[in-house]
Amino acid sequence: MAATQRIAVGAMVAAACAASLAGCASGGGSEERTPGPQKGAPAPRSVVRLIGDGSTSYTGAQPHLPRPERMRPGQKPPQFVVFSWDGAGEDSQKLFSHFRKVSKENHATMTYFLSGVYMLPEEKRDLYRPPQHSPGRSDIGFNDEEGIRNTLKQVRLAWLEGNEIGTHFNGHFCGPAGGVGTWSVDEWKSEIAQAKQFVKSWRTNTGMKQAPPLPFDYDKELIGARTPCLEGQKNFMEAARQLGFRYDSSGVNNQVWPKKKEGLWDLSMQLVPFPGHTYEQLTMDYNFMVNQSGTKTQGDPDKFDYWGEQMRDGLLKGFYRAYDGNRAPLIIGNHFESWNGGTYMRAVEDVVKEVCNKPDVRCVSFHQLADWLDAQDPQVLQKMRTLQVGEAPRQGWASFLSGGPAPAPKGVPGAPAVAQ
Repeated sequence: MAATQRIAVGAMVAAACAASLAGCASGGGSEERTPGPQKGAPAPRSVVRLIGDGSTSYTGAQPHLPRPERMRPGQKPPQFVVFSWDGAGEDSQKLFSHFRKVSKENHATMTYFLSGVYMLPEEKRDLYRPPQHSPGRSDIGFNDEEGIRNTLKQVRLAWLEGNEIGTHFNGHFCGPAGGVGTWSVDEWKSEIAQAKQFVKSWRTNTGMKQAPPLPFDYDKELIGARTPCLEGQKNFMEAARQLGFRYDSSGVNNQVWPKKKEGLWDLSMQLVPFPGHTYEQLTMDYNFMVNQSGTKTQGDPDKFDYWGEQMRDGLLKGFYRAYDGNRAPLIIGNHFESWNGGTYMRAVEDVVKEVCNKPDVRCVSFHQLADWLDAQDPQVLQKMRTLQVGEAPRQGWASFLSGGPAPAPKGVPGAPAVAQ
């Protein structure tokens, strides 16, 4: 199977697994918007230090990463929206490069959860030692030189544009027989170490000595993830906390302000209205699909447009519920796929275009959201968490958040607050 096919199939496997835990869930402000990719200083061109075999490098601070600011007393919170992609890779559909372009055109940055095995060529598959499986085993396959080269190009450009490169780990094993939900903390640590290593050693593993390095130190840049199938969160989070991660996006939440869980920001996807149904739906393309066409990735063509509109309208209902209500960040997850004629990709693009250019809206990566949350007064965040789904402060934001905030701890990003 060609690499382009392998990556496409990998995305489908990844999404199919997501349903095992969360596939069928039931049930205008005053602040100027600060576009993510237009703020922040570019990396110094003179600072380039190769790391290891030269697969990665240090080039200075990430370009276009805005400095978070603590909210002023009484200030209305911005509306954050995070678009994230599981198992990100560039295949023949060229959706990675397409959504990079969509991001730039709409003042957005995103999070790309890279699968480590997309950096490992098929002939070197035995280098992967998955927990509870034989060496060289992967449920999403591996890659070839063309696929690796194309993915590297997109990862490189995405980071330089201010986007985040997270991880979706490696073999994407789900279910009771050796699935990630059965892994111990130490097994998660092994999987994380290997995901990093494949990104840090693609030059050695592929022999592509002339290809330019990735412009970041992955050991420092990797601060968060989403587990395959949304399984194994508990032990993963313990491993991630010990390794210095800052957030996790592997659970299912309501649309309320996030809090820390086991020392990590819980930035999980959320339940939003599902048009035409009495229950709510998880903000992920696969979960909409499985409740429309089942596990068939290409259902009735006559329903493609309707199904895409359901996803688009559901995400927009969730957005406006927060935007006009409690301003809780909206977390959206997707895969680079063509299910049901690509209708879900068009739905996501429509949502990006509608929401990311509105006043007070910041379409950001998880990295940027975690930075902003860390910069805020914990008491203010706690007060915002008292607002329920879609609930705006009855007395208005100025009164609701008028109390004087506590001083920011020394060294916290964004302290002291900068007046706007």
